[in-house]
Amino acid sequence: MTATILWADDEIDLLRPHVLFLEEKGYTVDTVNNGLDAVEKVHGKEYDIISLDENMPGLSGLETLSRIKAVHPHVPIVMITKSEEEHIMEEAIGGKISDYLIKPVNPNQILLSLKKNLEGRRLMSEKTSSSYQQQFRQLSMRLGDRLSTEDWKQLYEELVRWELELSGSQDQGMTEILRSQWSEASDLFCRFVEKNYVDWVNNNGDDIPLQSHQLFKAKVAPLIDEKQSPLFLVLIDNLRLDQWRILEPIIGQYFRTDEQGLFYSILPTATQYARNALFAGMMPGEIDKRHPGKWIDEDQEGSKNAHEEEFIAGQLQRLGKPVKHSYHKILNLNAGRKLADSLDNLMGNALNTIVYNFVDMLSHARTEMEVIRELADDDAAYRSLTKSWFEHSPLFDIIKGIAERGGRMVITTDHGTIRVGEPSKVVGDRNTNSNLRYKLGRNLSYEAKDVLVVKDPDKIFLPKVNVSTVYIFAKQDKFFVYPNNYNHFVTYFRHTFQHGGISMEEMLVPWAVLKPR
Repeated sequence: MTATILWADDEIDLLRPHVLFLEEKGYTVDTVNNGLDAVEKVHGKEYDIISLDENMPGLSGLETLSRIKAVHPHVPIVMITKSEEEHIMEEAIGGKISDYLIKPVNPNQILLSLKKNLEGRRLMSEKTSSSYQQQFRQLSMRLGDRLSTEDWKQLYEELVRWELELSGSQDQGMTEILRSQWSEASDLFCRFVEKNYVDWVNNNGDDIPLQSHQLFKAKVAPLIDEKQSPLFLVLIDNLRLDQWRILEPIIGQYFRTDEQGLFYSILPTATQYARNALFAGMMPGEIDKRHPGKWIDEDQEGSKNAHEEEFIAGQLQRLGKPVKHSYHKILNLNAGRKLADSLDNLMGNALNTIVYNFVDMLSHARTEMEVIRELADDDAAYRSLTKSWFEHSPLFDIIKGIAERGGRMVITTDHGTIRVGEPSKVVGDRNTNSNLRYKLGRNLSYEAKDVLVVKDPDKIFLPKVNVSTVYIFAKQDKFFVYPNNYNHFVTYFRHTFQHGGISMEEMLVPWAVLKPR
């Protein structure tokens, strides 16, 4: 790589062999022996990177750093010093240096620093692409195997890992190969769910995954202990694994992860069904029978998740955990701030449940608001927007507050979302629900290849609106569109984030047990 370097050091003549070494590697090196000359140089010429000796007579390295940054705030600067004193290092880092080397330095050290700062992104991209190339065949072979529910979780985690690593890659070819492999995996996963889902929810066979209605009993209830610090169950609605991977290191500043994994969201992968099942500890059809009047059908007026607090209380009683607990649903900024300010009042409870709806609201806003559509144009932008929101949200303040007070935490979600791409025509009567990823009704007409059909909802413990109720679930990235105004709705909804159907993104969702640092 051709790059122009400015090197300021009062012993620059002694470093001539180092300069020649860099020039042989293709770099252009300008040298000065004091800070004032370095500042003068940057006024007349732009450099790709600057190397400063910290201990120059006259204008010190730190003072030179400050003056150069005032002129070129984004130029990378490597500080070189004989001193290892902590305050000098802190001042240099505070001055936004890009690297820090201790004398005596050898040419290879300098070359490595230059490559890291000037070519780091390209080298990382090339390394990532090369690593994925090596893994591609192995992943393809695994897709040809007979995979278990646990295998699918591991494979999805790998695909997400490569998605995150390649999202910053400049190798578009590798990105396209990953998307192709992801599409193959998605198709096979849908077939896997179609074949096994009825057995899972009926607890038939040996390969039964952890599901929505089992999560609380398996992962939350065993941690509830009145003799320990309070447990906070934080459910972030609509949180996908890739979004969790972006938030995890931020939260990791305050909590260490004790245990984490994935569970299978039930169908439909929608809040009314998956979250009620999680809090009640039973499938939707069972809720409808055991809690008369508490299950609100799709065609009825009223909130579909209005009884979550009662469901939690009932499950605690059944599990022999009649502890003092609280429930909070955060739907807007002010409610989040209010909860962050009142955490002290919750520390006497054994369990505090917090439902935070932001990611769900973001996905709906992504559909309805043009500005959000532009900000979250694809999965990578959607992740970036989620991270930016989180870092400035009351939820982050709440999580930091829990850590400061020594609280323990379980973070999870009810279901994920998928960026839909392919329309699938459906016809229903006026009572058919509006969700784009699943439909229920009496007289549904649909493309059979695009859906999983359940003609007897009792088999998968779903409520019946009437004796003829049929459920259909969209596979992969399909979304349902009525023939009327077909082109308009295809254009409006394509590439929006939806949930309710069958995909790895919607069904394989994260949980994590966290302890304060």
